[in-house]
Amino acid sequence: MAIKRPKGSFLEKNLHIIFPLPAVVFVIVMMLFPVLYTLFLSFTNWNLTSGMPLSIVFLKSYQKVLREPRFIAALGRTFSFTALAVAVETILGMIVALILNREFRGKGFTKLIMLLPLVSTPVAIGIVFNLFYDPTIGLANFVLTRFGLPRQAWTGSAATVIPSLAIVDIWQWTPMIALILLSGLASLSSEPYESARVDGASEWQIFWRITLPMVTPTLLTALILRTIDALKTFDIIYAMTGGGPGYASETLNVMAFKYSFEYFRMGQASVILVFLFMLVLFMSLLIVRMRKSLEL
Repeated sequence: MAIKRPKGSFLEKNLHIIFPLPAVVFVIVMMLFPVLYTLFLSFTNWNLTSGMPLSIVFLKSYQKVLREPRFIAALGRTFSFTALAVAVETILGMIVALILNREFRGKGFTKLIMLLPLVSTPVAIGIVFNLFYDPTIGLANFVLTRFGLPRQAWTGSAATVIPSLAIVDIWQWTPMIALILLSGLASLSSEPYESARVDGASEWQIFWRITLPMVTPTLLTALILRTIDALKTFDIIYAMTGGGPGYASETLNVMAFKYSFEYFRMGQASVILVFLFMLVLFMSLLIVRMRKSLEL
């Protein structure tokens, strides 16, 4: 015989709290607490090698880090890497999506091949591309010499290391942009295209006047995801160059890692991470605002 709960029991009254409670606890423990703890540490001078106890110095750590030329240079490299990688990925992703939006033999197999870079581990990608960029036995320099061009140092030169790392990011993440845009293109109505072709519009005019405006919300969604991820890129850079040569490929994430796990200056490392968090948040809100303004 089933046990009947009295009407209006505690469980029935608080279902709206009980069901989402595990997710709320997970967010607080795994996301909110680390952010707040990092923010707290950014107001301290915690240094594991100094032997001094942790003490709160408020904005002194911020002043010290923000005035450091190394931090300003790392900020510039973070923007350079992100802008170059995301811009090329967006253009190539759109081109690939437009090609895949047409019917052709082997389309399913092509989509499958495109997923391979996305499922590859970053460290393995770094090792493979280090061999690819090797100045003596690398395939990149072999191709250049075949065309009569001079060899390049690639990741061994301060002038070429950021573009070389961006190429790796482009190879890995262009398929993601293409697949997101392909889903947006597949959902577009065919009526505007039929009307445009009846009116004699060229393929370029159809793309510029119809396809691009209609797919822009999807494009901005992909742009948000890739911008956030590119600003936080660490694994590929650290696996391939460790921030070198010198500091030539040191981005904010790599700099924060070195400050915390190599120099053990936890307070200043937290300042860098807080600044990176605010930068990612600002860029995300900016793109979201652009998306909403276009929808209006």
